[in-house]
Amino acid sequence: MTATDPADELSELSSKLDTIEAVLEPDAMRTEAADLREQSADPTLWEDQTRAQQVTRRLSHLEGELSRLDNLRQRLSDAETLFELADEETEPSAREEARNEGLTELAGLRKDIDGLEVRTLLSGEYDSREALITINSQAGGADAEDFAGNLQRMYLRWAERHKYPSEVYEVSYGEAGIKSTTFAVKAPYAYGTLRGEQGTHRMVRISKYDNQGRRQTSFAGVDVVPVVETTDHVEIPDDEIRVDVYRSSGPGGQGVNTTDSAVRITHLPTGIVVSCQNERSQIQNKASALAVLQAKLLERRREQEAEELAALKGDGRRAWGSQIRNYVLYPYQMVKDQRTGHETSQAETVLDGEIDDFIDAEIRWLRKSEAEEK
Repeated sequence: MTATDPADELSELSSKLDTIEAVLEPDAMRTEAADLREQSADPTLWEDQTRAQQVTRRLSHLEGELSRLDNLRQRLSDAETLFELADEETEPSAREEARNEGLTELAGLRKDIDGLEVRTLLSGEYDSREALITINSQAGGADAEDFAGNLQRMYLRWAERHKYPSEVYEVSYGEAGIKSTTFAVKAPYAYGTLRGEQGTHRMVRISKYDNQGRRQTSFAGVDVVPVVETTDHVEIPDDEIRVDVYRSSGPGGQGVNTTDSAVRITHLPTGIVVSCQNERSQIQNKASALAVLQAKLLERRREQEAEELAALKGDGRRAWGSQIRNYVLYPYQMVKDQRTGHETSQAETVLDGEIDDFIDAEIRWLRKSEAEEK
């Protein structure tokens, strides 16, 4: 929306920020942050490292969200002042320069406030969780393995840009790239933010593995599940799993690659297989692999419940489409989401982690789709 009068648009953006704050409840966030600061100051907190990491990550998230809200309020005030000063300028060129500066800031504010508004749509049962992402190369041979590696880098770069901690649990290397990989984005609401990335991603480009330089189409599958919490009660009896240990492969330190520290767990009833090789300790790798397995079983249970509910409603729709996004690098550059229609010609930028516009569009699309299914 483009307002003819900047004052009208500033007023509208201020009202929209009021609505966002009513949903996010910054006063409650400040109270929780104060409590977490008190907990983090307790020297005994780090006796339980898992709990300590949860506290520090949640505190960092809250402080970031509060800073973001405060910053937007300040920018709105500064933009209003900028337009007032422009109107007071007697020199036409100075007035025009100040006004253009104000319009540029107004466009930035509109984009940032709209982006924050998307955060208020994350109200699903597991949306507040951290995210566990698995990428598998599919059809396309060496190009598919290379593409899977591109996608892993894209998501890790996205997390890095947002200062979200991430941890790679397992990578299975192929001849040209990655056969499969599992990693976590350890930030509140990471699952709600990234869950729309689940599906098949398609790449079209000139193959660097083809001696004749022909165009190649390759595919990679992305799976996104919420990280389990202690309240989820995902019990896995010992007689339902098989644990294998093996030597880690691929890049790594001497201690990682020369001992049988990597762990592979097979869930016998479902056939789900998970691996972890990022730690030197077999015990640590087993604990991480069990956490991944629990997350996958939790998602499986959620999907089964959703399918049963859809069947009762007489509506078979459950998945949001298999092939979700195309990345074209030749004969032109374009990335387009098949569901939302959002696209850009900045394909290399997207592959470098600039995917927020795609994520915002799919969050809105998913929310609308889910509302229509109710």
